[in-house]
Amino acid sequence: MSEYQTLLYEEKNGVAWVTLNRPDVYNAFNAQMQRELHDLWRTLRRNDAVRVAVLTGAGEKAFCTGIDRTETMGEPRRGEAHGGESLKAGERVVGAASTPFMFDDPGAHIGPKSCDLWKPVIAAVNGMACGGAFYMLGEVEFIIAAEHATFFDPHVTYGMTASFEPMHMLQKMPFHEIMRISLLGNHERLSAKRAYEIGLVSEVVPGDKLHEAVRWAAEAIASAPPLAIQGTVRAVWAARELSRSQALSLGYAFVGMGTNQESIRQGQATFASGKRITWKLR
Repeated sequence: MSEYQTLLYEEKNGVAWVTLNRPDVYNAFNAQMQRELHDLWRTLRRNDAVRVAVLTGAGEKAFCTGIDRTETMGEPRRGEAHGGESLKAGERVVGAASTPFMFDDPGAHIGPKSCDLWKPVIAAVNGMACGGAFYMLGEVEFIIAAEHATFFDPHVTYGMTASFEPMHMLQKMPFHEIMRISLLGNHERLSAKRAYEIGLVSEVVPGDKLHEAVRWAAEAIASAPPLAIQGTVRAVWAARELSRSQALSLGYAFVGMGTNQESIRQGQATFASGKRITWKLR
């Protein structure tokens, strides 16, 4: 795994712990983080030691507050001054565009599904999650939140259309709820409690219990045969994007691709061992 400037990375017990590491700006993403997230998700596709990923933010104040607005929302031509310096070949500014047809979407490729990663990703939201954070939250399997976590979208407050972010979150929450978040901007925040009530968050825990709650879920998933897990992830995501009949027609294909003799052998060995998993009630 490459050395990253804006991310912390650790592997343990089949789980990749990915931490957005710009706490001084509430883990807002810049062009560097955008590139590093893309590289990380793509790299995890071929890292068989990792079966599950956890995505969180450094510190206790924020998961991610979207784009780093201190970076200029436009790109000078190559060699043109930018902030007292000249851009080198290949450098970009977040949101850079020479014309509306060449706009570089700052949230493109920062989510796992956009990078074709079909291993489960769990988000551990440990504070504010707003705006561009929804690119990532919209592409995780489920969210576990600390009690002090909040969710909001400030776009309209700052004169910008909320577009891609609520589109992602509309797949996670009721229409009226994401519409309210999008239209109220900075005037209201969704609490972790309310996020749980509407189904956006699957579990809410005290801040000091967040890591343990996510670790338990991630390692439990990682204990299952990885092909079966990945097949399940792919099947369920396909079902939400296709019509019911289209999804069902592909069901056997997902079963066929997501099951092999080794995964069946592992499953049978677990059953035949006589050891039963100690489950917990949620």
